[in-house]
Amino acid sequence: QAQLVESGGGLVQAGGSLKLSCAASVRTFRNYPMGWFRQAPGKEREFVAAITWSGGSTYYADSVKGRFTISRDNAKNTVYLQMDTLKPEDTAVYYCAAATTHTWPQSRVYEYDYWGQGTQVTVSS
Repeated sequence: QAQLVESGGGLVQAGGSLKLSCAASVRTFRNYPMGWFRQAPGKEREFVAAITWSGGSTYYADSVKGRFTISRDNAKNTVYLQMDTLKPEDTAVYYCAAATTHTWPQSRVYEYDYWGQGTQVTVSS
């Protein structure tokens, strides 16, 4: 069955960088817009970034604009999130997801039906 698996999380100092990967188990996800979300303890899951199926368009939350970069390599069935100039408030579990709607840009949880299990990102002061 189709599956998304995140990797690349870890502990990093404020101001540092980290790159997350999201691998799809089947080629089908090549046809889906993809997104990254994050959730900190006690907070709702929030949108981070989205990318169209071709990678031609991207969209970012204001909180990460200019610091994070989303990309995808459809030949490898993989989506990436490059995170630079990390801040302690970026600490959260990061999830990748595949969208099921066609109303770009997809920035709401309900617009995604396929989710990975998440990878922890911790940014220390």
